[in-house]
Amino acid sequence: MNEPVCLITGGTGGLGRATAAVLAQQSARVVVVGRDGRKGERVAAELREQIGRPDVDFIAADLSRLSEVRRLAEEFRARCDRLHVLINNAGAVRRRLELTADGFEATFAVSYLAPFVLTRLLLDLLRASAPARVINVVSISHRGPLDFDNLRGEKPHRWFRAYNQAKFAEVLFTYELARRLAGTGVTANCVHPGTIRTEIWRDLPRFWRLFRPLAGSPDRAARDIARLALSPDLADVTGQYFAAGAITPSAPETYDDALAKELWRRTEEWTGLPAWDASSPR
Repeated sequence: MNEPVCLITGGTGGLGRATAAVLAQQSARVVVVGRDGRKGERVAAELREQIGRPDVDFIAADLSRLSEVRRLAEEFRARCDRLHVLINNAGAVRRRLELTADGFEATFAVSYLAPFVLTRLLLDLLRASAPARVINVVSISHRGPLDFDNLRGEKPHRWFRAYNQAKFAEVLFTYELARRLAGTGVTANCVHPGTIRTEIWRDLPRFWRLFRPLAGSPDRAARDIARLALSPDLADVTGQYFAAGAITPSAPETYDDALAKELWRRTEEWTGLPAWDASSPR
């Protein structure tokens, strides 16, 4: 890639900010996404000064709202005519049940629905910019089964189960996306960054927050993600789960192709996206 354009959600703090810095240091044009506009502009300015590159940009978007995800895609198109790397890094964990404006459980909406919709809306740009890569930041906690009847708070809320399910869905999505993009020049992989200090856990009970200082720095994980995004050695690697910088098996249930296809079909219905057409750039 020659001066690749990279879009990273959740890019204003923790792992996202660290990854944005590494990508910019490697001559990438980086656009970071975050909810807080004031903070995001400040982070982008700090990165520009720290790295000495003028092309670190920021777009504000609340990824819990599908309307905001759609606006993000359109605003990115207005600013950039190419996209080589899409990193779906933003995630959420809600201690108590919280439904989004669209009626979905918030952890599922931010950690799975938003990456699905943003990726679909930008697929034509990724394909036109190929070689290109999609990277979904997941977790070692991804576990099934998927409870299709408990995505809108129908059952008692258990935050850890909600998080497991969202990340499980994101791994399934990654594998199915890789299958559907075979031969297009766009790869799709997911990565577990390890146990790192991040604000994603700030809403959890105090007992769990006590472990945050024991977690590692996001710097090593950021370098691993940047390598997955830009390394020529990984240009043709797709449909894989990475941990500690290496390809690793994900949970056995993530290799259920029929379940991945069913999740994909239902997600199109939930989000109002058209059914996949292999001949369409989206």
